Amino acid sequence: MVAKTPLGPPYARGAMAYVLAGGRGSRLMELTDRRAKPAVYFGGKTRIIDFALSNALNSGIRRIGVATQYKAHSLIRHLQRGWNFFRTERNESFDILPASQRVSEEAWYLGTADAVYQNLDIIEDYAPRHMVILAGDHIYKMDYELMLAQHVESGADVTIGCLEVPRAEASGFGVMHVDAANRVVDFLEKPKDPPPMPGKPDVALASMGIYVFDTAFLFDLLRKDAADPNSSHDFGKDIIPEIVKNGKAVAHHFSTSCVRSSKEGEPYWRDVGTVDAYFEANIDLTDFIPALDLYDHEWPIWTFAEITPPAKFIHDTEERRGRAVSSLVSGGCIVSGAGVKESLLFTGVRANSFAEVERAVVLPYVDIGRHARLKNVVIDRGVKIPEKLVVGEDPKLDAQRFRRTKKGVCLITQSMIDRL
Repeated sequence: MVAKTPLGPPYARGAMAYVLAGGRGSRLMELTDRRAKPAVYFGGKTRIIDFALSNALNSGIRRIGVATQYKAHSLIRHLQRGWNFFRTERNESFDILPASQRVSEEAWYLGTADAVYQNLDIIEDYAPRHMVILAGDHIYKMDYELMLAQHVESGADVTIGCLEVPRAEASGFGVMHVDAANRVVDFLEKPKDPPPMPGKPDVALASMGIYVFDTAFLFDLLRKDAADPNSSHDFGKDIIPEIVKNGKAVAHHFSTSCVRSSKEGEPYWRDVGTVDAYFEANIDLTDFIPALDLYDHEWPIWTFAEITPPAKFIHDTEERRGRAVSSLVSGGCIVSGAGVKESLLFTGVRANSFAEVERAVVLPYVDIGRHARLKNVVIDRGVKIPEKLVVGEDPKLDAQRFRRTKKGVCLITQSMIDRL
């Protein structure tokens, strides 16, 4: 393979970001019945995958591939509409790579590593010097150029993006055991007793599912892995443990490359993989000063933006006033004599007269009927809420009719409404 990309910094221009976006995300229940987890809506107008893609673009990476698999139509349509501005004449590329049995007529993507292996010929044609492997289902802002620089300077075989988490909560992650120089000496998948960080006995270092490789090294590793019948062809289960054992794996601390505006305090990273986590991360955006700043012009979150009219608020009598407090209201919404509080209304939502909506995540083109009272809900796209429907006041009744979580959040879909 002849290298066509720059040798020195900025390293992002010589790198390719490869986003693994094929996962179902079954813990999001009915939200992923028709779409993959990376395609789930987030934050009022974006999709979850837009954060990883925006990080790559803002970091200076201009070659991006996205591997899709599970119920990919919604995701592919979004990528085609919102991420089609890359220009080949500027040495840019954006490839959507569905599982298409290109290596074997029997095999779809067998694991995360196999999702890269099956497209080696496409990647090889671009000849990137480095590969940045990303998960497409987390919410965060990060400058990958800083991670690339550490990778080159340390001479690592793989650099692993890592997040500091309390040891008591680290059992759900792949955990890195590192020495004082941040070299990974052991990798443990969801350990019962996570090893602490050096000098921080109550903190563990969890993998973010972000990896940087020299491309030639990764290709050799993937070919060996593909030939191993005992491998599950997964980065976390097979590739990374192999390097930890026989090569040089180095941890990259998220805190060193996390992008924060002047209004953001702690490094922000969220796995919104459950309905409760998804609900809380969205509702947190309604805080007076949210932990995640979506208004940061220095690090924009790019997405497909529909052409819509401005949001509209109508009626102004004591009992019938269109209003929204501590809420995000997207374009095309009409709040017609309804009250909205601590909620997110995605594009094209209509809240009709006398309805009361509180702590609600309302996905695009939902129609909320008159006199409805909704609290602590996630409403799927296009749902038509009947007049006078009450949700969030009677836990037993809610659980009979809708998907109610342990924390009392109700997920509402059109099929649930149709059964009422």
